[in-house]
Amino acid sequence: MFKQFNVDELDLTKYLFYTGKGGVGKTSVACATSVTLADAGKKVLLISTDPASNLQDVFNTDLNNKATKIKEIPNLSVVNLNPEEAAKDYRDSVIGPYIGKLPEAVLVNMEEQLSGSCTVEIAAFNEFTNYLADEEVKDKYDYIIFDTAPTGHTLRMLQLPSAWTNFISESTHGASCLGQLSGLEDKKEVYKDAVDTLANGDLTTLVLVARPEKPTLLEAERASEELRQLGVNNQILVVNGVMESVEEDDEISSELYNKQQESLNNIPVGIKDITTYTVPLRSYNVSGIDSIRMMLKGDNSVIVNDTLDNENSPSINELIEDFYKTNKKVIFTMGKGGVGKTTVASAIALGLAKKGVKVHLTTTDPANHIKYIMSDHDNITISEINEKEELKKYQDEVISKASETMSGDDLEYIKEDLRSPCTQEIAVFRAFAEVVEKADDAVVVIDTAPTGHTLLLLDSTQSYHKEVERTQGDIPESVKRLLPRLRDEKETEVVIVTLPETTPVFEAQRLNEDLKRADIHSKWWVINQSMLMTGTKSPLLQAKANSEVKWINEVNKISSGNYAVIKWLPKEVNDKALLEIIS
Repeated sequence: MFKQFNVDELDLTKYLFYTGKGGVGKTSVACATSVTLADAGKKVLLISTDPASNLQDVFNTDLNNKATKIKEIPNLSVVNLNPEEAAKDYRDSVIGPYIGKLPEAVLVNMEEQLSGSCTVEIAAFNEFTNYLADEEVKDKYDYIIFDTAPTGHTLRMLQLPSAWTNFISESTHGASCLGQLSGLEDKKEVYKDAVDTLANGDLTTLVLVARPEKPTLLEAERASEELRQLGVNNQILVVNGVMESVEEDDEISSELYNKQQESLNNIPVGIKDITTYTVPLRSYNVSGIDSIRMMLKGDNSVIVNDTLDNENSPSINELIEDFYKTNKKVIFTMGKGGVGKTTVASAIALGLAKKGVKVHLTTTDPANHIKYIMSDHDNITISEINEKEELKKYQDEVISKASETMSGDDLEYIKEDLRSPCTQEIAVFRAFAEVVEKADDAVVVIDTAPTGHTLLLLDSTQSYHKEVERTQGDIPESVKRLLPRLRDEKETEVVIVTLPETTPVFEAQRLNEDLKRADIHSKWWVINQSMLMTGTKSPLLQAKANSEVKWINEVNKISSGNYAVIKWLPKEVNDKALLEIIS
C-alpha cells in the first residue's frame, strides 16, 4: 500500500525535522536516517532535543551540546541537547533580576509558569537555532537532522510580537504559560530566520512519525494541520512499526496485523494525501550502531534474555482491592496520550462496581471512546466532558475580560497562550472539579488527570491573586476545594499509566516528579499493552515481548513493586474484555 522508507531512493532536503508523539520512534528513525546517509558518504549532523533521548546508549559515546564525531561512522557527528537543563538556565536568567524586588508569591508563580512543557520546548528551540543560524555549520554538513521538531503552538508564539514583552507587567490570566520568551529578546531575528527555514520546502522537510495506531495518526494529523497553518507544507509521513506479513499459526500475530491494517486503511483525512512511507516492525530496540543500520535495511531477530525482577507482579485486581480497602474517593488515571488511560479507568470502575461500590466514571476522551467500551452496569454512572467545549468556554471567559483592557498584538498573544497544553488542562480540570462536587455519594474515577505543573499553576495563582489585583483569570470555588482534596492521600489516588517502552516510561517518570512537586501522592503504576503477557508464539513478537522486560523492571523499581501489567488486547477494548482481565 505504501512504499518503505528507503533513504537511498529519496530526494532529501538539507534540513530534516522529525516530530510525533512520544514513543512512536522519532529518535530511532532519525538515527537510522543519519547513519544511512553517513554510510553513503554524506557529512551528517544529528541534533536531538528529545528529553527522553537515549542517543548515548545508541551510539555508545558520551555526548553533550557540542558536535561529537562517532568513531565507527566517520561522516556522522551528534549533538545531544538537554532541554531540561536549557529550561532551568533560561528560568534562572528570567527570574534572577526580580529576586528581592518582588514578593515571594509572585516569584513562585513566575517560576511555575516557566516550568511547563511550552517553556522546555522554547528553551530547546533556542538551543538548536544556533545550529540553524550558523553559516559555518551549514557549509560543513550535507544534511542536518533534528530529532524532535517544535509544535505549531510554539512556532506561533515565536511569531507574535507581544510574546517578547516582559510577562510580569503584562500578565492577564494567572494560570498560564506566559513569559516563555521574556528573556530572549536578543534572539528575535534568529528565531524569525529559523521559522522561515522551517517553512522553506527547498531547504527543509518536516517528517511526521507515527505508528499504525489510531491515536498516533490522529496526533500526526493535528501536528500537520498546525504546521500547515504556519506555511510549513513540506511534510512527509513515516509510519513506524508496521507488520509486513501475518503469521497465521499465531493468533496474536494475526490480530496485531489486522488491527494495524485497519488503522492504515483509515488514515485520518488531514494526512491522507501526504506522501507516506512505512518502516517495518523490528524485533529489537534500536540501541547500538548495528541495530540502527538494520532498521531501514532488514531485520535480524535479536532475542534479549532479560528476566523479570518480580516474577509475581501484582495484578490489576490487587490495585482495585487496595482502593477498595483504603476507601479511596477520587481516583485519577494519568499518562501521556495513547497509553490507555481510558482502558485503565474503565477497568478500575468495573472492578470496584463488582464489589458493590457506587462508581461515577468520567472521561474527556475526544473520540467518546467510553461509550464503546462500557455498556450499562449496576453501580456505575458515566459522564463525558467535552474537552473542546470546556476549552472554548474558558478561552471565551479570559478573552472577554482581557478585551476590557487590551487590544491588538497583546490580545493576540493572550489568544495564542490560551491554546497551550496547560490552558487546556486547566479548562478541563474546572469541569472535573464540578463533577467531583456533584458526586460525593460515589467513588469518582477520572480518566485524564492534569499534570503536577498545571496543578501548581492553579495553586500558585491563588496566591498571585493577592499580589496582582489586575490578574483576570478566575478559579472557581470547586477547583479551590479540589486542590487540597487531591493532596489528601487517604482520599485520592493518582494511577500512572505507561507502556513497557523507553519513551513512555521516561515520560511517566517526569509526570511522577511533577506530582511530587505538587505534593500529590501516587502509589500505583499500570503498564498497559504488554506483548510479553500475551503468550505469543510468533518469533518476531516474542523477541519484541522480551525487550519489554527491561522497562517492566524499571517500573517495578520506581513504584517499589506497586504496579500491574495489562496484556495487549486485540481489536477495540470493551467491557467484556476488561471483565475477563479483572475476573
